[in-house]
Formats: sequence, C-alpha cells, structure tokens
Amino acid sequence: MSLDHDQTTDARVRERGDSAVLRMSESALAQLGVIDAPAGVAHDLAEDETMFINMGPSHPSTHGVLRLMLELRGEMVVRSKPVIGYLHTGMEKQGEQLSYLQGTTNVTRMDYASPLFNELAFSMAVEELLGLEVPPRATWIRMLLTELNRMSSHLLFMATNGMDLGAVSMMIFGWREREEVLRFFEKVSGLRMNHNFIRPGGVAADLPDGWRDDVLRLLELIPPRLDEYDTLMTGQPIWQERLQGVGVLNTAEALALGVTGPLLRSTGYAWDLRRDMPYLAYDKVEFDVVVGTYGDSFDRYAIRLNEIRESMRIVAQILDQMPKGDYRVQDKKVTPPPRARIDESMEALIHHFKIFTEGFKVPEGEVYAAVESPRGELGCYIVSDGSAHPYRLRIRPPSLINLQCLPYLMQNGLIADAVANISSVDPIMGEVDR
Repeated sequence: MSLDHDQTTDARVRERGDSAVLRMSESALAQLGVIDAPAGVAHDLAEDETMFINMGPSHPSTHGVLRLMLELRGEMVVRSKPVIGYLHTGMEKQGEQLSYLQGTTNVTRMDYASPLFNELAFSMAVEELLGLEVPPRATWIRMLLTELNRMSSHLLFMATNGMDLGAVSMMIFGWREREEVLRFFEKVSGLRMNHNFIRPGGVAADLPDGWRDDVLRLLELIPPRLDEYDTLMTGQPIWQERLQGVGVLNTAEALALGVTGPLLRSTGYAWDLRRDMPYLAYDKVEFDVVVGTYGDSFDRYAIRLNEIRESMRIVAQILDQMPKGDYRVQDKKVTPPPRARIDESMEALIHHFKIFTEGFKVPEGEVYAAVESPRGELGCYIVSDGSAHPYRLRIRPPSLINLQCLPYLMQNGLIADAVANISSVDPIMGEVDR
C-alpha cells in the first residue's frame, strides 16, 4: 500500500552533506558562550555569525528528556545535535544480574508505550537458545497482543503528534481510543502497562473468558474514530501545511543511518520484519506494508494512521484462526507448575520455589532475535555462559537508532518545524537510554 500527497520536492534526488550534525569541541562551545568558559577565554561573537540554543531536556515537545543543541541563523536551523543520557537506568547491565525468568520484568520497562514487544524479543531470544518450540496457541496469543499494542502505541502517537502541532482535540481523541485497548490489556494481564505477560516458553496465562467479545468490540469501535482523525487532520489544509515537505528524509540516508519502521517506510522503502523475515505466524495472515512517497512528516503520520487499520485487519484474522491448546510449553525445566498443584504437592511447591528463586539454566551460545515494533526493528542480543542469567544482554532499540536522523530532518528547516520533526520520529526516551 502506497501513500501519496501533493508535494513538489522529491526527497530521492536531494543531496545533503555531512554538515547537518553539529560537532564542536568544548573549547569552541565555551568561546561561543554555550557552556561556561575557562578563565581567559574570550566571548567574541560577530553579529553575522550563527546562534546556539538548547531545546530541552525539559521541553514538553521533546517527548521526554531529550536535549537538542541547535545552531540557528535567524529562525533557520543550520545544524543540530541530539544529546541523550538523562534517563539512563542501566537496564541491560541489570538484566545480566537477573535470571532469564526475571528478564521480562526488566525489558518490558524500556519502551513503555509498547512493552509487549520488548517481552517478545527477549523471550524469542531465550527460546532460541533453549531450542524450545512454543505451542501454537501461545504464538497466536502473542500476535494478538502485540498487534493490539501496535494500535495503542500508534494511537498515543496520534494524540501527542496532534497536541505538538496545535490540534488539541486530537490529544483527547487519541487518548480515548488508546484507553480502550489498555483496558483490554488490564483484563488479560492485570496491568495496563509493563505487563510481564509474554515470557520464555509462552505467555503467563490463557486469555480470560469473554476475550473474543472484547476484541470484537475494539474492532467495531475504532474504525469510525479513525475516519474522524482523517476529517480532523489528514484533509485539513493547516495540518498539511505544517507537515508536507517538512523533515524530508530519503531512502539512501535512512539506510545509511540504520533507520527502520515508519521512518524508513515513509521514504518508499517497503521493509517490515513481519513480512520480510517472518516470525510467530505472520506468514499465515494477510496484511499490506504501508509505504510513503516523499519521506516527510506527513508521510510518517499517514503511515502510522494506516498501520492501525492494517493491525485491525491482522487481529480479525487472528480471531478466526486462534487454535486451542496449551498457552505455554509443558517443560518442567522452564515452566512453573500450575498454581492449583502447589497446594496439593510438596514436589510442585519445591519446583515452583526453585524456578522463581534460582531460575533455569540456558545452554552456552549467543543469539539475536528481532521483531517489528511500532518504531522499527527491536532486537535482543544475548550471550549465555550456561548459567541461569545472561552473560551479556544488549537491546537494539529503534528509538535510539532513529534519533540519528533528527539533524538531517531539521537541517535548513524553521525552528518552528523542529517540534513536528521530533514528533514524527516518535522517540521513547526510556528505550533510548535504557
């Protein structure tokens, strides 16, 4: 599926130098007055030179603690540099001290807008090391939950993107629809966010009674609301003026920077791991990979809006094909006993105690597993030394990689468009700093 709109600038033929990224030494910044200067350094700034300002890290439209150093000539952004590290939690190092069973409680908090994808990537990596084959029902439950999570994440983008650009009503509408999806997650996992529901070997529990009716209600409720979004924003002249031709990225730049997800697809490059490197049961469902034409902020907005529709299409097929059976592997080495057995059997109680205190050991080796998160390729790299916790854990977060393109999106654009560019990247800073 390709998106098109009225735009005269073709990003594919545009050339750009390396000057988009702001690279300056501390002494140069001190001389310009950006940072405190050592004693004896003069502040000589000619009137015709550029000005340096900071945007963030406490700016409401930087979507978290993101700081941007901007070099301005008037209202034009000459160069810029994202500065990160204000939210560093050391989750990857923490993950090396936690057992594999505890690992999902850690990774789920990285991208808190789409936590189920973090759990899925980690669980798939562990299962590959263990050589486990997940039961079909668990596979389809994972698909159902992650596609609903993709919808809730994109609905959050719709809300914040609208608010950033002055469409205040969109903040209320996007939040309203997202709330319906989170209410379903709460019924399934007990939590609205950071679920710890997808675990190595399957999922934590089977779907609750009435889950099918709840999903059908969502599939009935959301489509007319998306049509309202089209009326409110897509065809609105002010919205088009603010986004079309703003923050243009071409395919060559996106590939060179390692950009994935809606940002890469907005350039016309149809790359989606669900189709190109299928995992779970995505090869058994039909969906379109939505791509743009010009690689601008409007394309990135329109792609996410239409990906909600494609996710609903996938969810409808999952309802028809959901198999019966176990929701997790029946392997005593990695699976705790049923809760009811703990009250009846001392062996089951001991088994439960050892699983949750010592964890299970994983054979030596290394593995990389990747999934298509709402922001792009989310990968999990694990090195096992044969113990019950990873020797090394490394996450490939799409938000961190995608932030590299911000200087290219912002170069030679107005400072008023900086907010639109940041919003179109849709960064989650918990995932960036980890």
